[in-house]
Amino acid sequence: MALAERLGAFAGQMFDANLEGVEITFEGEVAALNVKPLTAAALAGVLRPMLAEINMVSAPAVARERGVTVSESRQELSPIYESLIRVTIRTDMGRRAFAGAVIAGAPRIVEVKGIELDAAFAPSMLYVNNLDRPGFIGALGALLGDAGINIANFNLGRIAAGDDAIALVGVDETPPEALVARIRQLPHVKEARALRF
Repeated sequence: MALAERLGAFAGQMFDANLEGVEITFEGEVAALNVKPLTAAALAGVLRPMLAEINMVSAPAVARERGVTVSESRQELSPIYESLIRVTIRTDMGRRAFAGAVIAGAPRIVEVKGIELDAAFAPSMLYVNNLDRPGFIGALGALLGDAGINIANFNLGRIAAGDDAIALVGVDETPPEALVARIRQLPHVKEARALRF
């Protein structure tokens, strides 16, 4: 349940366009369970950035009222993990997918935009999508350090050297929007967002 809700919350903070649909896929052992509560928890997480008071009981009805289509699917096999949950959001700007798994009893993010990584959820996080180029990690760390924001953990994933990369950074406090805007100005950065869980 914690993984479904946090993965939904991650997805819900990752779009600015009109939400049209949410697809939730359950792979591996979790596919054999009653997944309705997990779907509702993920959906509540997706909608919470727009509606602070939403919960897993009200989320399906609110999605219907707003014209958001919700679908769930199951796959008996998961290639890497015993169980994996994937949340895909569809907006008028396209689709974005996020996957997570429970590893050693803790919910973790294991895939963003098709890029594999392994990151624990933290109360405050920074998401950065950039081109994998030398000097990026140092420049990002320097900006956070100059702002007095401590890094709790730093997780990276990339497609290949020089290609698309993702940084998920657990921080001790939420970076202010002005700092996130400065991070967006770093060379090779495509997107940066402050996330709360």
